Amino acid sequence: MDLTADAQALLLVCSHLGLSGEASPKPLNLREWNSLARRLLDSPLGSPGALLGLSAETLEVELDLPEHRASRLATLLSRGGGLAIELQRLELLGIWVTTRADEAYPSRLRQRLREAAPTILFGAGEPALLGQPGLAVVGSRNVDEQGKACASLAGNACGREGLVLYSGGARGVDTISTTAALEARGTAVSILAQSLERAIRAPDAREKLMSGDLALVTPYSPNAGFTVGLAMGRNKLIYTMADYALVVAADEGRGGTWSGASEVLRRGWVPVFVLDGPDVPEGNRALIERGGLPFPASLLRDDTNLRSWLDSHVAPPSEQVVQPKLL
Repeated sequence: MDLTADAQALLLVCSHLGLSGEASPKPLNLREWNSLARRLLDSPLGSPGALLGLSAETLEVELDLPEHRASRLATLLSRGGGLAIELQRLELLGIWVTTRADEAYPSRLRQRLREAAPTILFGAGEPALLGQPGLAVVGSRNVDEQGKACASLAGNACGREGLVLYSGGARGVDTISTTAALEARGTAVSILAQSLERAIRAPDAREKLMSGDLALVTPYSPNAGFTVGLAMGRNKLIYTMADYALVVAADEGRGGTWSGASEVLRRGWVPVFVLDGPDVPEGNRALIERGGLPFPASLLRDDTNLRSWLDSHVAPPSEQVVQPKLL
């Protein structure tokens, strides 16, 4: 795959690609990269690509770094051959990569998350789907019949009305809503907290990836296994790529659905609708009390014009015209 110098530098210092052995230095985490990016912007170097080929001594001087940090950075930057081999392997699998230094990086993540936006995204399928108008549908893995109906309705409506269905790609609400959207000849983006390499091998996913109707994305290494921590970390991406969010079912005070929705309500990234009715989980009621917008269970009909209903209850968030300076 073709990479800019900036993207290559970001992959070298922030990803595990091409690293092997216990003696290898750890890639920079998000906090460390943000600190380095600020130094870059304030230095004569100016961009990540300018780091390529520099010695530890030069990095120490140009970026005013301690010796041990400059040495670690130089070592990470020196593994271009290993990175190229790994990128070639991923490309053969159908996996692409975009970084915060690329124009193709989803603009909504830049605008809404700023320095909390992941430095690197790995994906498969149609990258142009990322950040297109859509609805984030989230909820518990174990969901009752009313929740299943809501997830299916939301997915079907997204397919009929041209909204991308954003989800976390997990079983339960995520899978039900995504399947409904694709069966309605719509499009979907699943932001994964589990192995992308494994996910693209599923026969039903493979067909939709090749047709351009589905994109699978992760901010983690493509072969990373699922952990609760990874799931919690990627939840904000599901919301911030969309125009609206719909919480189908949440457990009060615990779980990824609760924590993710609570954070979005606190930060105001997107309007958060919550399934409401006499038999919804207590977590749904608590989220409504925290500012979630009621989504009546009575709307669970195939003839519901979902987009019009959402627009009539809250205006979509305004987009910033000026992109923040972000490496």
